[in-house]
Amino acid sequence: MVNEKNEIDKLIDNMITSGDELVSNLKTILPNSLAESMVMFHESNVENLKKIKDFLNK
Repeated sequence: MVNEKNEIDKLIDNMITSGDELVSNLKTILPNSLAESMVMFHESNVENLKKIKDFLNK
């Protein structure tokens, strides 16, 4: 079970990092209104992923 938690932690960290990179790259080519929406959506996803990670590490 511990190994599975470590794999899930790595997956979540990878999802956050990849999302950060994607948002960063897309912000440069999208209109401001879409870029702002995308940033807000990503921030919401990051918060949810962190909650999942915290829950699994209890």
